[in-house]
Amino acid sequence: MDKEPHISQRFDEELQGVHELVLTMAGVVEEQFANAMVALQHQDSELANEIISRDAVVNGYEVRIEEECIGILARRQPAAGDLRLVMTLIKTIADLERIGDKAAKIANMVLSMGHGSQAIHANFLRDVHAMGEYALRMLREAMDALARADADAAIRIARGDEELNQEYRGATRRLVTYMMEDPRTITAAIDALFIAKAVERVGD
Repeated sequence: MDKEPHISQRFDEELQGVHELVLTMAGVVEEQFANAMVALQHQDSELANEIISRDAVVNGYEVRIEEECIGILARRQPAAGDLRLVMTLIKTIADLERIGDKAAKIANMVLSMGHGSQAIHANFLRDVHAMGEYALRMLREAMDALARADADAAIRIARGDEELNQEYRGATRRLVTYMMEDPRTITAAIDALFIAKAVERVGD
């Protein structure tokens, strides 16, 4: 008589453990992305190298959590509601790993950026900093929604991606204008476009 409640309790504990791991991974990814924006703003190569090195931690979390989720699916064969939760967690860690990769990509770009005029550099940094702040806010709100299992909040956050897309389109237009007006800025502007795209992808 007691066997089924006992199994159910263990299942709930396993789900809770995975949920907490996802939130821990999210905290690492959030810090990575925030640091990438700081490294870009201040051209901090030491911080950029730290971000690149720490990307392995993010990847490690993804592998561990995915293995935990697959184990739960194999052992428990969860019903529809719990199955959706496990699949949501698997999708979430894939998204987090992608954001972590974007942070590492930005850090790599900080190390290898070409040098254009100070004007394009300053204007570009303003554009990308604004995009980064918005993307970081979206990430924090999404993780808060995940922590509270708030589906309605998650939907609202997803709709906010269009604002980030608009920021990206505006930044792209300005960078293309700089390249047309002064060919000497092409190398730096192309680097800038790659970074802006990486930031925009964080919101997807």
